[in-house]
Amino acid sequence: MSKKEHKETSALTEINGIIEPESISSSSILDIKNKRKKQPSAQSLINAIIKGDVTALSRAITLIESTNPKHSKKAETIIKGCLAHTKPSKRIGITGVPGVGKSTFIEAFGTYLTGKGHKIAILAIDPSSSLSKGSILGDKTRMDDLVKDSNAFIRPSASGSSLGGVARKTRESIILCEAAGYDTIIIETIGVGQSETAVHSMVDFFLLLKLAGAGDELQGIKRGIIEMADAIVINKADGDNIKRAKTAKVEFNRALHLYPEKDSGWSPKVKLCSALHKKGIEEVWLMFEDYLSKTKANSYFNTRRLEQQKYWLLQTIEDRLKTDFYNRPEFKKGVKAQLCLIEKGETTPFAAAEYLLGL
Repeated sequence: MSKKEHKETSALTEINGIIEPESISSSSILDIKNKRKKQPSAQSLINAIIKGDVTALSRAITLIESTNPKHSKKAETIIKGCLAHTKPSKRIGITGVPGVGKSTFIEAFGTYLTGKGHKIAILAIDPSSSLSKGSILGDKTRMDDLVKDSNAFIRPSASGSSLGGVARKTRESIILCEAAGYDTIIIETIGVGQSETAVHSMVDFFLLLKLAGAGDELQGIKRGIIEMADAIVINKADGDNIKRAKTAKVEFNRALHLYPEKDSGWSPKVKLCSALHKKGIEEVWLMFEDYLSKTKANSYFNTRRLEQQKYWLLQTIEDRLKTDFYNRPEFKKGVKAQLCLIEKGETTPFAAAEYLLGL
């Protein structure tokens, strides 16, 4: 073997290295930073949202969620600009205790809808830590297939410390999603609790996910959440759990008969479902369509939408008054003094509140 042949076949053959890139000048770095800092105008975001641009929609929702006064003003301009371009959507609220399979159900349900030609937006409210104030925002990671679907938009949002605040932000996000052309909007709540009341006031149909065989069916006798539900879907009705799921269905049907008839004239239904195996998903959608047909025929659908608008008018005024009060300079100064007096035991929380409200 010649020296040339040995050099080409040997494992120790020297090869050319990676060509070094040309050095980046400091002015180029500044240009990149300036591009990142430069934010699109409100009008350009409005134009992009109307065209269905997902990036613009995400940016606008981020502005809505921001507590920065400058961002709030820009967000308000965007919402007003998008209002004229909103298209009627179907709104569904979905709730259930942690572990019931909300994310799995929503992915199966959403995939079914996009397969039928629908464009869906999922607004998921993620619980915030009361200690760190942080949120995992992991809904996208639990919806592997749906997150890749071009006809689906998934937006997890932190609940924060203010229930009214997150509800307002979600309400405004619905407007932007409708302007972007999404015809079905799903709102996933934190879990069974106070948030359900806020979500119920912004959706057309409220769906409660339940489990069988975990003692969960006993919750059917409690008021509140069951009263709000337009349907109860027992998830994970597969394998050895089918028998327990059927028993739970009977129990929930009995419980529902104890409640007065709804103003909508709709009798809440109980369905079985296995989101993991995508069984019962079509039945849930057909039930929802039946609900829409019935409530539109008896005019309840439009009446409820109008009542929701009135509710959010009063809620917005309440939130604005609360925010303005807390941001007053005299309050910020006075509250520190009152907290010191409480620590020293020289006043009570009630007397301090009376004093601050009188400022």
